[in-house]
Amino acid sequence: MQSDPDDAANESPVSPLDESDNPLSAAEPEPEPEPAPGVAGNPVRWYDADRTEPYTRIEPFQETQDTSVEFFFKPITLTALALGLAALGYVATTQDVLEEGRDKRRVGAYAAMTGFLLFSMIQFRDGPFVRPHPAFWRVILGINLLYELALVFLLFQDLPSARLMMTYLDSTLGVPLPEKSYAEDCALTAANIWASLDSFCIAHALGWFCKALILRDYWFCWILSIAFEFAEYSLQHQLANFAECWWDHWILDVLVCNWLGTYLGMKACEYFEVKHYTWRGFRQSRGIRSKTKRVITQFSPHDFTAFHWHGTQSFLHYVTVVMLLAVFLAAELNPFYLKNLLWMDHEHPFVIARLAGIFLCGLPAVRELYQYINDPRRAVRMGQHTWMLLATIGTELLVIVKWSRGQYPAPLPAAVRLAWAGGAAALVLYPTVRFGVPGARRYLRRHTRKPRIKTQ
Repeated sequence: MQSDPDDAANESPVSPLDESDNPLSAAEPEPEPEPAPGVAGNPVRWYDADRTEPYTRIEPFQETQDTSVEFFFKPITLTALALGLAALGYVATTQDVLEEGRDKRRVGAYAAMTGFLLFSMIQFRDGPFVRPHPAFWRVILGINLLYELALVFLLFQDLPSARLMMTYLDSTLGVPLPEKSYAEDCALTAANIWASLDSFCIAHALGWFCKALILRDYWFCWILSIAFEFAEYSLQHQLANFAECWWDHWILDVLVCNWLGTYLGMKACEYFEVKHYTWRGFRQSRGIRSKTKRVITQFSPHDFTAFHWHGTQSFLHYVTVVMLLAVFLAAELNPFYLKNLLWMDHEHPFVIARLAGIFLCGLPAVRELYQYINDPRRAVRMGQHTWMLLATIGTELLVIVKWSRGQYPAPLPAAVRLAWAGGAAALVLYPTVRFGVPGARRYLRRHTRKPRIKTQ
């Protein structure tokens, strides 16, 4: 008997039957386990994104912005432009500021550089550091670029013209300076050692303190320190102030000044590495003392990364370490040649400014290089500070090579030539044995295996 659809529609509604209570209902399959987060069970982090499109270049907010002191991180580009134009117009048109008879060309050059640095502060890309403010490191990059442009200009000048141009910046320059040798009396006596304790010792220790903050590795600093002393041995036939007594090289320089500066620098690195970084906003700090402390800590690192170069881990790490050693060694030697060629004393403000500039430029440059080598997924290209530092050191070398023609007639000693050849051979032989031979063996094993015969 078939049921009428109208009758079924008129039936009173009933509560739905729970299938679990029906013994005749088919057993449901067990629910599938929830998939693990990530891809193939591996967690996906923010820097694993595909970086082929610009919108996928995600960076943590705290690495690009630091709003703990809110006022200094508000965009004021138009305000800075207005203030800059006002100051420029006042200095250029007011007679009581720009008096007649002063060198207006010099003031104009300084004004042009100031305008360029203002543009750098506002419009350049941020570097790896956010303290004390990203704008500070943009200005440092702008100063480095100005120095690089000046070197490029001087590269096309001859040495007498360059010496004449330096007198436009400082009228006391342009006078030949005698070169002092430190190897006249090498007897190991208390009087000679005491006479050698001068401002150079403090400069050595301070310099290696700064290098330790840049490189953040004991072995790196030790190798660079010893390499510089060998470089002084090799080049003392050209520069007389490279000639030092043996105890001056290895006791005062390496074991006292360099070691002390490196030790203190590495202790500072260890302190910053283990420091607990918890930043509170200026408005959240209560009391004058707390607010003052917060402003002072704005000049400390936002965070600190310990460097582990692993120079023998891979061929790329080895090349990076050797290249960085060569760059820093050239950065150490270049000012000695530049001040000798341009007749500048070692205490001249230009020499000191150049050393301070290399330190400030080296801090973000080495950080960018380390990140580029060890985390290529985040650093998709060479950083701007690293690029500019390499360009600056390379251009300095070109200038020195050009101006040195005829200035150092003494030939390279045979012992020095032999030592350099042996060092270069060792630098090539080590990666060949360490990386080349094992790689060649793996290649031969892969390509000389007999193919397996399939049996029917």
